Amino acid sequence: MSKNKVAVITGGAQGLGKGIAKRLANDGFSIVISDLDEEALDSAKEEFSKDDFAIETFKGNVSKLEDQNSLVKFAVEKFGRLDVFINNAGVEGEVAPITELKPENIDFVLDINVKGVMYGIQAAANQMKEQGEGGKIINACSIAGQEGFEMLSPYSASKFAVKGVTQAAAKELAPDKITVNAYCPGIAGTGMWDRLDEKMMEHMGTEKGEAFEKYAQDIALGRTQEPEDVANLVAFLASSDSNYITGQSIVSDGGMIFR
Repeated sequence: MSKNKVAVITGGAQGLGKGIAKRLANDGFSIVISDLDEEALDSAKEEFSKDDFAIETFKGNVSKLEDQNSLVKFAVEKFGRLDVFINNAGVEGEVAPITELKPENIDFVLDINVKGVMYGIQAAANQMKEQGEGGKIINACSIAGQEGFEMLSPYSASKFAVKGVTQAAAKELAPDKITVNAYCPGIAGTGMWDRLDEKMMEHMGTEKGEAFEKYAQDIALGRTQEPEDVANLVAFLASSDSNYITGQSIVSDGGMIFR
């Protein structure tokens, strides 16, 4: 059994999720990273192990409840408990006008970004209730969960849903001393934004990098986001310093969306 607190991060083998996992590992957590990309999982485990972090990996699909339950069971088998569950996995989906969206692509985004978060909450909350010591559930929202973005209506809808689910779960789980919060990143130079930029070239006639620059120029602090910027917020939400905060979707975007 781990002497450290135990955190699970879905979609944690790359991008912002990997940055979050690294920060929590540095903070002393035992880490379980879940992802669908087996190669990325192997690479992350090798990288983290070099720093002597306590890390395990799990290949799972967040849109399947049985996988989320198995993930929690795996974490408890490896480290003895669950203290923090981070529903980080997400997809941007189809970039297209709302009049051209395909039904299967809408379902794809909602299955992962909404059902995946709800199933993660279910699996984590049941384990935390059984332990009887509370816990922290942290969900990936977005600035697109605060304001809808053109060409990204399914993604925006999914992130507005995450904000609502976060509030509802926070109210339900408060008697069990389980807090539920969300983080809302802005624009980061990750693989997701590379893909978004390419897709916007097709529909908006932009040049490579132009859409990214268009959004980035509105950042008050004058730079795009790094994984560490998001990880700093998540680390706070995972710590005891945030014990009196629940039901919140906190923006970390360098000054784009002011709410």
